[in-house]
Amino acid sequence: MLNLTSLAEQILPTGTKGLALKAPIKQTDIGAQNWNVLNGDTSFPVAVLKQSALQHNVEWMKRFCEAKNIVLAPHGKTTMSPQIFDMQLSNGAWGMTLATVTQLHIAHRFGVKRVLIANQLINLADIKSALHLLKTDPDFTFYAITDNLDNVQTLAKAAKEEGLTRPLPLMVELGFNGGRTGCRSIAQAMTLARAIHASPYLSLAGIEGYEGLLVGKNRTEDLINVHNFIQQLRELTKQADQEQLFDGGSILLSAGGSAYFDLVANGFADDQHWSRPLISILRSGCYVTHDHGFYHGLVVEMQDREPVGLLPALEVWSMVQSRPEPDLAILTMGKRDASYDIDLPLPIFTHKLGSGVQPTPLPSGFKIEKMNDQHAYLRIPKDSALCTELKVGDLVACGISHPCTTFDKWALMLIANDNYQVVSAINTFF
Repeated sequence: MLNLTSLAEQILPTGTKGLALKAPIKQTDIGAQNWNVLNGDTSFPVAVLKQSALQHNVEWMKRFCEAKNIVLAPHGKTTMSPQIFDMQLSNGAWGMTLATVTQLHIAHRFGVKRVLIANQLINLADIKSALHLLKTDPDFTFYAITDNLDNVQTLAKAAKEEGLTRPLPLMVELGFNGGRTGCRSIAQAMTLARAIHASPYLSLAGIEGYEGLLVGKNRTEDLINVHNFIQQLRELTKQADQEQLFDGGSILLSAGGSAYFDLVANGFADDQHWSRPLISILRSGCYVTHDHGFYHGLVVEMQDREPVGLLPALEVWSMVQSRPEPDLAILTMGKRDASYDIDLPLPIFTHKLGSGVQPTPLPSGFKIEKMNDQHAYLRIPKDSALCTELKVGDLVACGISHPCTTFDKWALMLIANDNYQVVSAINTFF
């Protein structure tokens, strides 16, 4: 269990986004307010996490990892929420993956004990700030990644100057041509592994890569490229192990975003002898909320390879504020409230306040055609009865595509049950 008391006990002031407060309240008292989104008890727009879907997703991924004999270090940058970190760790996560030193400190502040930083530590001030955690907290461990000798030398020098009493554990990153970071060949990666092993201030903990960028226009070709990349990761790990370059009690092998985690899990299946225990680590992050767009499409494709049971948990609810044309509704939601970097939000429900019925699903012809900072343009099919029935003050719920860039727009998100009764809230730190 993480240290979440400070969040539960904090006072939420009037003006907290998503809440229609008349006076400040303690966050732990949110569930006692008897708020229901469908009754208009919140402010709008409001971001809502469906409690049942969240719990389903963390439990499903736990079972998946157990069946594949792999561990999960979910990428915390998706939510940057200590409460969701706690859910993930309580459901078997090995540790958390993070991207920056700032995120590392937030995780440490709330009690996360094991972090994989899936990014290079470059700035010296950041490096020393991170090393300070290793120096002052013997129960805390983080693993950094690297893809070049200059960085290895910088990290070794910093570890020496900071007076670490244990070496900094590093993972060599393997990449691919046209990709992002990472060594472009096994030979280059092996040179780096040898340099890490040779330093008394560093230790080679494992090998890491990221296959999630292998998404192109030809999915058959994508799958072949992902398979080949996973095999290269295994081959690099094998060569480093044969040279006895790994320094810890185990060997870490990590990949796995949210697009191809099934291929990584199956490709990391351990069928060979290692000098010490191999710990295979998935880093999927978006699974916890899933979505209605980009990742939904990828999981639909994944069903042909592996049964996947993830549910979309994140919705953004807004209100119709104008009906300037019969087939156009302007919503109280914009780029400040929902992701738009991959797809615009997807309209999924409409609802009349206090009607006492469940929200009405919207068919695929309804479309958010553009967004401004605070407005969304909902285009209604001309043959739909909602051209006349949808009124100012009605609610519209949207699913999103790519949860990462919706979470960073909300410092507080409400958790609701299946009847949209608000039961609690989570906080984010971006």
